[in-house]
Amino acid sequence: MGIVKIDDDLHEEIRKASTVMVRSINAQAEYWMKIGMLAEANPTLSYSQIINKEMRKADINIGNLIDG
Repeated sequence: MGIVKIDDDLHEEIRKASTVMVRSINAQAEYWMKIGMLAEANPTLSYSQIINKEMRKADINIGNLIDG
């Protein structure tokens, strides 16, 4: 684990987003970093496609929740 310097304005946006997404500030920052890394590694995929791909990798079937 390390320390990452984050601009004050960005930190404020992370704080606001973390409230909406019901995550800690650190969890929100980590989420955005992971999504950014995945987007750079998969430049042809949309955000939704990236999320769906990660859900499948985690063996999560959203259809079970919707259909159930």
